[in-house]
Amino acid sequence: MPAETEMNTSIKRVRIMVLGDSGVGKTSLVNLIAHNEPLKSPSWTIGCSVEVKLHEYKEGTKEQKTYFIEMWDIGGSNNHKNERHVFYNPCHGIILVYDSTNRKSEEHLNDWLQELMNDGSSSSLTSVTSFDEFDPENFLGSNQIPILVVGTKLNQASSRKLNGKTFASQISADEILLDSRQVRYLAAGTSNAVKLSRFFDKVIDYSSKSHDRFGNSVSSPVYCPKFASTHQD
Repeated sequence: MPAETEMNTSIKRVRIMVLGDSGVGKTSLVNLIAHNEPLKSPSWTIGCSVEVKLHEYKEGTKEQKTYFIEMWDIGGSNNHKNERHVFYNPCHGIILVYDSTNRKSEEHLNDWLQELMNDGSSSSLTSVTSFDEFDPENFLGSNQIPILVVGTKLNQASSRKLNGKTFASQISADEILLDSRQVRYLAAGTSNAVKLSRFFDKVIDYSSKSHDRFGNSVSSPVYCPKFASTHQD
């Protein structure tokens, strides 16, 4: 077996769902995280697309280990709402994305979280019928799925009220604000990069505790091709 193939098959992987309304910039965000460069021609995702990033778990410690981070960019169109559930299992972490210039897209993160939580195949998530039933301390505890909230298009957004309650604060999740067209927002050593790395570590910890695990195969159990049009998702 070639050395490169042997290395790839020995690396474990985890799967993260990237959720948010159509047009908030999920695809641009995922591309920036995976390739450390802006996406030149953002397009509308139908179904889902998958990007993979190598991540050093607990880098700089004796426990350091390389993992594949799969980011499943789920199309946000309501036309495909009834079919999205096929992508939601297994799920080891969630990135919720909203447009910083569109308050409604942040409010809709609750709907996305509920959609995933209420999906029958996501047995590791607690089913709820309303946000009032959502207990952040219970849901985001050490044995529960990690969540990261990301606000995009920061360069176009007006200043947020410092005392305003954000969705991230409601669910006790870390939040990153950025412009996906600027690499500097995720540059090594920045607070955003630290939050992202910490989130990936939490996802790996969660995966190791869950009963859902990927095998050592390089290919995903399900492959989602990306279909593009001229609209950004």
